[in-house]
Amino acid sequence: MRRLTKIAAASAVLALALTGCGNDETGSTTGSEDICEGSSGNGPKIGLAYDVGGRGDQSFNDSAYVGLKKAVDDLDASCKEVEAGTGENDADREERLRLLADAGFNPVVAVGFVYSPAVATVAAEYPDVNFGVVDGYATAIKEQKNVADLTFAENEGSFLVGVAAALKTEAKNVGFVGGVNGPLIQKFEAGFKAGVEAVDPKIEIQTQYLSQDDPQQGFENPAGGETAATGMYDNGADIVYHAAGKSGLGVFDAVEAAGEGYWAIGVDSDQYLTVDEAQKKHILTSMLKRIDTAVFEYAEAFDGGSAPSGFVTYDLKSGGVDYSTSGGFVDDITDQIDKYKDQIIAGEVKVPTAP
Repeated sequence: MRRLTKIAAASAVLALALTGCGNDETGSTTGSEDICEGSSGNGPKIGLAYDVGGRGDQSFNDSAYVGLKKAVDDLDASCKEVEAGTGENDADREERLRLLADAGFNPVVAVGFVYSPAVATVAAEYPDVNFGVVDGYATAIKEQKNVADLTFAENEGSFLVGVAAALKTEAKNVGFVGGVNGPLIQKFEAGFKAGVEAVDPKIEIQTQYLSQDDPQQGFENPAGGETAATGMYDNGADIVYHAAGKSGLGVFDAVEAAGEGYWAIGVDSDQYLTVDEAQKKHILTSMLKRIDTAVFEYAEAFDGGSAPSGFVTYDLKSGGVDYSTSGGFVDDITDQIDKYKDQIIAGEVKVPTAP
């Protein structure tokens, strides 16, 4: 069941690049197909605007793509995908959303909190178009009946992978690499730390953010992710969890270089399924954030004539967040992790949202 909550997140700055989705992706999450090319179903006509990093990040944006694909397959939807560019500002994002609305796409789904100010502006200009914002806070700016902010209890899912890290670390030293240091990613950090400390408060937790306010540096910076994770492994950590989008690919490069006995924890998608074979043996688990579910259910509700508005939060109870077991590396501790999961769902454990 979903519960309505309000969240605040800092907006950030990105430059206009309205393109078709032409990335040459790797990994099993999306492949390289263009599902929107030539799509002409009788269902909803969905416009999807990606966050920085775009399709092929094997994480955040790719999960949104999976939801879009399901809408094409199950709802007979047609679609258009558009990419973000570097150095953008709110005016650039507004123009991208207007182009989708003018082209007749409805609903329009914007992936990432950075779209919130732009959606608040453009939704007022197109009252007959429905806008969904993944991780959005548009409603906190201006309440509008045609805007839904699709948010998640990332702290709850992160708590579970924190428990996994605490139970698996031999060094009693783990790390967290975040993208942009703001309220959204701090939820991941807070949950992870709480999960680690619930098992053993003596475990050392290293933390590093890749940027204070620049999404490009935070979420599309694999080199920065690799440097941060390498520093943590060199400083004694044997497990590093990232919440850094495409920058997390660098974390996986770092753990592969670190060698046997070192682990990484993925985010958003089941990243064991997207890394190369050499890295699979290092992916302990992933914090699953079901952006695909949110995108599909929003499109499905619109198609049924009942598109939601306001804040819609996907939490552990609704299956909106969870942890993965691919690879079998946490099979011996799932009973312990699931005990905490049950306690969170029952309200017996309250997971913090800020570090």
